[in-house]
Amino acid sequence: MLAIALFFIGHWLLSVFFQTFFLHRYGAHRQFAMNRRWERVFYFATWLTQGASFLSPRGYAILHREHHAFSDTAKDPHSPYFHTNPFAMMLHTKNRYSDFVRHRIEPEPRFAGGYPEWERIDRIGNLWSVRLAFCAGYTLFYVAFAPSPIYFALLPFHFLMGPVHGAIVNWCGHKYGYRNFDTNDLSRNTLPFDFLTLGELFQNNHHKAGMAPNFAVRWFEIDPAYLVIRALAAFGIVQFAGDHREPKTQDAVYTASSAQPH
Repeated sequence: MLAIALFFIGHWLLSVFFQTFFLHRYGAHRQFAMNRRWERVFYFATWLTQGASFLSPRGYAILHREHHAFSDTAKDPHSPYFHTNPFAMMLHTKNRYSDFVRHRIEPEPRFAGGYPEWERIDRIGNLWSVRLAFCAGYTLFYVAFAPSPIYFALLPFHFLMGPVHGAIVNWCGHKYGYRNFDTNDLSRNTLPFDFLTLGELFQNNHHKAGMAPNFAVRWFEIDPAYLVIRALAAFGIVQFAGDHREPKTQDAVYTASSAQPH
C-alpha cells in the first residue's frame, strides 16, 4: 500500500508541478526566463511526468491565452458556465486543444508565439503508442505493488492526470471559493492553502494579475510552486524580469507582447 500511495502522490505532484511551472507560468505567460538548455530539461521532464496525458506547450499556451482573453464568456475554451458538467467542459477543451496541436485551425495572431517548442518531443508525446506504453507502465506497477484489486480504480487518474488537473482548476476555480478582486470574469480562489494543485486554484488572484508568478497575495495564502520557482531563481536556473518580482502589485493580464521571451 505504501508503494502505491507514494507512486500516486508522486505522479500527482510532479505532473501538476510541471503543468503549472513549465506549461502555464513559463510557456503561456513567460513570467520568468531560462536558458535554452534548462528549457529543454524542463520540456523533457514535463513529457516524462505527464506521460500518457502529455500536453504540448504550444497547444496549452494558445488555449490558455484564449482562456484569459475570453474568460467565462462563450468564447472561453473551458468556462464551467457554458457546460453542464466538468466532463463536457474538458471534452470541449480537448477538441479545441487537438485542433491547435494538429494545426487544423490556427490561433489569432495575438495568441501565437513566445512558447517553447521541441518538435521531436511533441511528436513522440502525441503518439498513441507512446501514450499506451505509459498506461501499460502504470498498470504493471499496480500489478506488482497493489495489495488489492480495488487500488486499480486509481489507474484512470494516472492515464488522464493532465486533464484531471485541468478539470479541477477550471471548474472549481471559477465556481467555488472566495474573491479577493473584482475582475471581468467569475474566477475564484478555491483553497487558502493550495497544496492540491500547487497554487493553480488561486484563480481569482491569477486572473487579476496574469503576469505575476506568485498566485498567492494574502497572508494566509500559500503558493507552493512559487516557492520552488524562487528556489530555482536563487540557483540561477530561472530569472525574473523587472517588476515580475512584485506579484502583489501586478495588475497585468496577457497581451501578445508579454508572451515573448525576456
